[in-house]
Amino acid sequence: MGDDEAGLWARVRLGDELALAGLFDRYEGRLFRHASRLLTHREDAKDAVTVAFFELWRKRASVRLVDGSPLPWLLNTVAHCARNLERSGRRYRALLDRAPVAEPVSHEQDDSDVMAALKRLPEREQSVVVLSVLEGFSEREVAQALGIPAGTVKSRLARAKAKLRDDLAREGVQA
Repeated sequence: MGDDEAGLWARVRLGDELALAGLFDRYEGRLFRHASRLLTHREDAKDAVTVAFFELWRKRASVRLVDGSPLPWLLNTVAHCARNLERSGRRYRALLDRAPVAEPVSHEQDDSDVMAALKRLPEREQSVVVLSVLEGFSEREVAQALGIPAGTVKSRLARAKAKLRDDLAREGVQA
């Protein structure tokens, strides 16, 4: 965490809204790309990032930092928001599909096979894969961000990789 980032975080902890805007400017692009990988619609990705920053502000006194940075916490929160938005979107689309006056709506998926397989993992394993593989955090940093032992990170990552490998093999995709 740079001095500028440390200063911003200290000001956020004290309730400075402009400092929160500074953190938003710093991380918004990366968080949006992360949410876009997990969601079908661009607007949902924007919403996931907005909710994550709202939660950062709301929970600023208890946010777990990794090497002094709230980024891993934000990445994990965006992933949770993305799952919730995707789930509620599926429920809404199912409701529309059952409505007698509604025309069937095409919901094309443009996810790659790998991202689709990732989305099928249990949430706990998905979080570990996203933070360690997609975002490049070390096992220690992932453990710290998720509040779990490093050994648990290793076992969840190994289990997730095996599931992904098997899932992709069934789909005929070379991993």
